[in-house]
Amino acid sequence: MNKSKKKIGAGLVLFLVFMWLCTLISKSIYASRLPMVTTCRTDSKYIEHVVEAEGIVEAGAKLPVTVLGGLRVVEVFVQTGDRVEEGDLLFTVDLEDMKEIMADQELACQKIQLQIDAILHNRELAQEKKALDEARAREDYDALARYQDTLVGRAAENVAQAEEALEELQAKNREHEGDWEKENGESKTEEEMEAEREAREQEEERLKQELQAAAYAEADAKWNRDNTIKDAGRRVEDTVSEEDEDATLAVYRAELAGTQEKLTAYQEILNGEGKITAPLSGMVTDVYVQAGGRVPDTASFLVADGEAPCQFRVTLTKEDKTYVNLNDDVKLKLGDRKEINASVDYLVENENAPGTFTALLRLPEETGTPGQSGTITCAKAGEKRPCCIPLLALYENPGGNSYVYVVSEREGILGMEYYVEEINVSVVDKNDKFAAVEGALSEESRIIQSADKEIQKGDVIRLAEP
Repeated sequence: MNKSKKKIGAGLVLFLVFMWLCTLISKSIYASRLPMVTTCRTDSKYIEHVVEAEGIVEAGAKLPVTVLGGLRVVEVFVQTGDRVEEGDLLFTVDLEDMKEIMADQELACQKIQLQIDAILHNRELAQEKKALDEARAREDYDALARYQDTLVGRAAENVAQAEEALEELQAKNREHEGDWEKENGESKTEEEMEAEREAREQEEERLKQELQAAAYAEADAKWNRDNTIKDAGRRVEDTVSEEDEDATLAVYRAELAGTQEKLTAYQEILNGEGKITAPLSGMVTDVYVQAGGRVPDTASFLVADGEAPCQFRVTLTKEDKTYVNLNDDVKLKLGDRKEINASVDYLVENENAPGTFTALLRLPEETGTPGQSGTITCAKAGEKRPCCIPLLALYENPGGNSYVYVVSEREGILGMEYYVEEINVSVVDKNDKFAAVEGALSEESRIIQSADKEIQKGDVIRLAEP
């Protein structure tokens, strides 16, 4: 019996050991198939932004080489990047074609000269007519003045005669006012005395009215004289006043001078057998003529001014512009040369490409060659952020929302296990390595930075050994 119990006890122990081994093996197999993740903690740091952009060296100042427009180009002897000295051959023009142009220009000069001659002749005729009109106006003025003075004099004479007649009547009436006797010596009756008095008053009243009418006539004559003479004087003023300035003659003369100047320039080219040479020394930066084409009215070439320092041109994106501003200090590397310190001297948005910006940096003297490429680097430390994570730990769903995976614990079939939890965050700032976020994260959060298998929310995971 004791032996049987011992056997049973030994069997039970062996069974338990076997089950423990099976469980251990099962957990090992189960755990080995779980994704292994590495984690990190949030950290406080500065989010530094580094902008790198490629550009090209340009001439600091470009001087234009202009030639008479319209000439046909036969052959061009320089191209962009060539160094030319004063007097070097740039291109040649078609002489026969230029002679035809000169013939047209000479004909144009003749037409303009005819226009000028016609204007001068018409002006001479106008001056003669003006002088005649002025003489006639002055003659009319003098005649009208004499006639109007005569009329005023006559009116004044009528006034004087009326006054004299009135005064004589009044003196006569005063003399005979108390005369009671008739010429035959008889006494006048009262009726006769009253009748004579009324007759004298009526006659005096008549003469007063005549005097008043004469005075009115004199005033009217003076008013008419003044206004008539004033009108005649204005007609004289009109004939001697300055005429409106006519710019036609000046325009024609300027056009003639310009055309003659062109003919002189054409003749110089003809004397030089159609060879166009460089008027200055420098490197050719732009060429605007080509064989078979015609010379433009603007510059034919642009030549770099060797005395002016070069500049570096770079195009920035809208995102780059966020971290690069006017007068910012940058590092510039040209070819194999060491980095040099520079600053952004000019920054503007491109009109033909909205959302992009052109930055210019003035280079030190004797630095860079037009056409040489280079790279600028601009670093901005930014603000210090309290909650920063590696950019590899940040995810974004199709809706544009950002989130991170963190490690959480729970009770599983084989005991406590780690699983993936998703936490939404807001990105405050980021660069190519780190992101500053806000959300339900703490210093204790174990943020999944990488995994050897694809993971998603709720997956059971295992932690890599630190």
